[in-house]
Amino acid sequence: MSGLTKAGRAARRAAGFVLASCLACAPVLLAQTARDPDVDGVETAPVTLDGRVLFKIPGLPTSPAAERAAGISERIAHVAADPSIGSDDVRVLDESGFSALQAGDTRLLAVTARDAELVGASAAAIAQFCRGQIAAGIRSFRDERQPGALLRSGARALVATAIFLAMLWLVHRVLAWFTPKIGAYWHSRFEKLPDQTLRLVRQQRIDALILPLLRLVRLLIWLLLAVPFIQYTFNLFPWTRSISQNLGAILLSPVQTMSLGIVQFIPNFVFLLVLFVVVRVALRLVRAAFDGIENGTLTIQNFDPEWAQPTFRIARVLIVAFAIVVGYPYLPGSGSDAFKGVSLFLGLVFSLASSSALANIIAGYSLTYRRAFRVGDVIRIGDDFGIVTTIRLQVTHVRTMKNEEVIIPNSTVLTSNVVNYSRLAGDRGLILHAEVGIGYETPWRQVEAMLLEAAGRTDGLKREPPPFVLQKKLGDFAVTYEINVYCDAPQRQAVLYNSLYQNILDVFNEHSVQIMTPAYEGDPPEPKVVPKDEWFRAPARESK
Repeated sequence: MSGLTKAGRAARRAAGFVLASCLACAPVLLAQTARDPDVDGVETAPVTLDGRVLFKIPGLPTSPAAERAAGISERIAHVAADPSIGSDDVRVLDESGFSALQAGDTRLLAVTARDAELVGASAAAIAQFCRGQIAAGIRSFRDERQPGALLRSGARALVATAIFLAMLWLVHRVLAWFTPKIGAYWHSRFEKLPDQTLRLVRQQRIDALILPLLRLVRLLIWLLLAVPFIQYTFNLFPWTRSISQNLGAILLSPVQTMSLGIVQFIPNFVFLLVLFVVVRVALRLVRAAFDGIENGTLTIQNFDPEWAQPTFRIARVLIVAFAIVVGYPYLPGSGSDAFKGVSLFLGLVFSLASSSALANIIAGYSLTYRRAFRVGDVIRIGDDFGIVTTIRLQVTHVRTMKNEEVIIPNSTVLTSNVVNYSRLAGDRGLILHAEVGIGYETPWRQVEAMLLEAAGRTDGLKREPPPFVLQKKLGDFAVTYEINVYCDAPQRQAVLYNSLYQNILDVFNEHSVQIMTPAYEGDPPEPKVVPKDEWFRAPARESK
């Protein structure tokens, strides 16, 4: 009894050596039958044959328990598959300091002094117990592979399969009968609703909910039937027995892992929830402040109200980015290499794919604070001329005078010269100008007077400040004059230019003054002017 008591204390300290369900068969290890073999940090691993655990074995300083058990299991399976070695040919060899088990020329395992110390029994007694387990396992290994045993197992599998298929068919028939009953019940309830449209909508929602729910119920029932069927049939054959025994662990392991993860995540979830509430309140306060600036109820010196919304968007991005940085370590799996790798990959893809988009966004904010133009301004960007209709983060929309919409990337706008015709037009007015080349024989005072008269005839131009004429160039064959007029409607400049050009032609024709062409070869016999009585040659008609 003293040996047994010592063995019981050893089991409380660390580990057992053999499977708990088989220890009752070994008197020398009787005290370990009610003990967990994996306690107090001693690592053990099962030695198996055909999916059945023969005994458990601890690790060695030079060999982990799993690696040691796998090697022993492989050698036992090799001996069991060799018909020249009988199950009683497994023998115990007592050597210096340890006992060994050998079958034929194959050394199966060695029971060391450390094993004996952990169990609290002699190495020879442990080796004898293991020999009995291995011999029984070899006999079972060979018996189950006999033709008669395989035929019996096959017959049981066929009967189980037939029962399983019959139960699946029965479940299908029951649910097929039950589904229209449920639908008819709910439809009868909705028939009492007064509104036909509401009744139809409710019926459609119930149909969309009931059918998937019943399909889910059917799938769960089939799964509940399939698990014991697979366990039973796979357990009938030695080659699939390990799958049968581990099926429960395979199915429940993900659920267990997720459940433990959820429990462990609760403190982090509380922190993230508090962070979310704080960030949401901060965003509302910041939005209220910038709305006040935009509406004029809150004034900040040298801060344009039109900057309120763009600045709010920048502040919102900064606040959210700060929240992400703070909350990132509390996300589930954030410390794993897989999470870091995926985050790095997504960041790289985003940075490579969105470089131009980010450039346009930054350019859009730069344009906002530069105050180069605003919605409604008449501008020219490169060859594009029109009215600004929309300013977005990435692009600017411009409607041309021909009612065409031009979408210009903000990065292009930022690197191009922008001419704004509307910015100063409301102050003194936008100056429109037209140039004409007149021969040296025409007095310059007459030319200026005619140009001023043409400007006076043009409706839509400002009278104050008055128009003025500049002599731009004394050319080889003509003098270049420029008429400058003021307008306060830059969006109508195309129409105003058209009217101004028409009036210039009319005035010069009235006074028989020829507008020179770019190339001069000689004076024509008659001046190149249109007499007034021929201004309305067909098909032109005089406007009333």
